[in-house]
Amino acid sequence: MTTANIAGELEAANKVGDPAADALVSDLIDNREVDGVNHLFRTINKLGPGQDLSQLPERLAQFLREAQAPPPGWSEADVKAAEGFFRHHHGEASMLQGTVGLIGTYLSPTGAFTLRSTGRLGGVKGPGRRLSQSSRLFLGMGNENAMRDGSLAATVTKVRMVHASVRQLHKKSGEWDYGKWGEPVSQKYTTGASCVFSTQILQGMANLGLHVSKDDANGFVGAWHYVNHYLGTPEKWLLPKDADEVERLWNQVRDEEWKKTDDGVFMTAQAIKFYRELVGPGASDAYIALTRVALTDKYADMAGIPKGPLDIMGQPLAAGHGLISNTAGGLFGETAKKTVGVNPYKDILGIASKAFNEVENYALTHNEDDQPQMHQELHDDR
Repeated sequence: MTTANIAGELEAANKVGDPAADALVSDLIDNREVDGVNHLFRTINKLGPGQDLSQLPERLAQFLREAQAPPPGWSEADVKAAEGFFRHHHGEASMLQGTVGLIGTYLSPTGAFTLRSTGRLGGVKGPGRRLSQSSRLFLGMGNENAMRDGSLAATVTKVRMVHASVRQLHKKSGEWDYGKWGEPVSQKYTTGASCVFSTQILQGMANLGLHVSKDDANGFVGAWHYVNHYLGTPEKWLLPKDADEVERLWNQVRDEEWKKTDDGVFMTAQAIKFYRELVGPGASDAYIALTRVALTDKYADMAGIPKGPLDIMGQPLAAGHGLISNTAGGLFGETAKKTVGVNPYKDILGIASKAFNEVENYALTHNEDDQPQMHQELHDDR
């Protein structure tokens, strides 16, 4: 994709699903095998040499074997570049993906509608489930050897099958308006979400005053090129591995792709409620303020992110106004005082990301699904 053709390519991608995954998942749903596959998901920790697929139904095992192939042209240099980014920025990036990234996907009208309309994947219980399953991806991307041992590929391939189950259940339900929405969880959606979780996060880091080197930025975008591939995206719609080019592409289409909708505002409100329940009202105010700064007021307002006590005069978390220690307690207070006169976010981000990553790890295992889960029925509270 280029700036010259991206509008047309996205229009075409909006009509395309994932034929290989769709055929498999349709068959699994029709034969009521989804619960069994979800159980088997828990045993599939890696794709590639050493992973025993012999206990799986043969058609699923064959699909996973074919899904092992790396992106075309993927190299050792690409892996090292991605590892370099995560070595320097894993904590902050994971936190921002779990806040800015997830809320950014709610600004896609189709994405927000899809999430809200699909059982527990959206709705009141959706943000917790999304955070728990997405955290496996966000945290896992930076794990040592994640792009070498097949563990990240396995996690993403499970998400690919979840996407296929959403597509197939909407198709079977008769409730989906193909003329209005295109294909459910289309290639346009997965490519757009990859932009949100890559270049939009890099822009958010810049808005928060975090310096990311050009090599690290390319490594992070390259990591999402890798994820995009394992989500089943054809080569022609994969994100480039060049951070500047992806930023140009996203900046060109963002205002067409992001809109304020009732579904998006609902999903954002549910996400914020979930953050407050997990980390408490004081610390969650700081995460919300960080999210506003990272997204900018324009997009934060579209998403329905509230302005709170840390948002005075459009300067969230400014250490000088003294409200951090009152609102966020000991987690942020002393650090805020130390950062007066310098970047008011840098040290705060370090503490915040550590705390939020603990929340993400908690969400993975406590009262939330610990693996991506396919759906057997459209509204099945799974």
